[in-house]
Amino acid sequence: MKQKKINLVLLLLAGFVVNASQAQTGITTAGGNAAGIGGTVAWSTGQVVYTKYTGVNGSVAEGVQQPHEISITPGTQTGGFNFSLMAYPNPTNDFVTLQLKYYNNENLTWQLFDIAGRLVGSNKITGNKTTIVMSHLAAATYLLKIISDNETVQIFKIIKN
Repeated sequence: MKQKKINLVLLLLAGFVVNASQAQTGITTAGGNAAGIGGTVAWSTGQVVYTKYTGVNGSVAEGVQQPHEISITPGTQTGGFNFSLMAYPNPTNDFVTLQLKYYNNENLTWQLFDIAGRLVGSNKITGNKTTIVMSHLAAATYLLKIISDNETVQIFKIIKN
């Protein structure tokens, strides 16, 4: 009887050891390390559990299977520019109209990027209303960047149906 108890305890202990040795492994589809001025981070994709930490300078999510999302606050401009920008209709099917209020012949251009960061169109802004044709583009999310003298003024997230 005593031998059976010892065997049972050893079997349970072996089960815990085998389970614990697998606790920090996972099958991931990609991973790597990134470094910059603000620090370093190791990343991977393929696991389903994550934890989010938020601080004064931003947030970081520990774990993987997180969507890549670009957050842009409409109407937020950088620099001391004296004009107002609107991009409509959004979402769109064929074109986007970029409307400027208080336009004073600034040296403005627009650039349209796909979600992978590839430039898909650009041109100068020459008046209060500019039409950007998108009918030839695939249905996706695009970033419309407004630039004045090599400085980003505003970025719009445009959804093409």
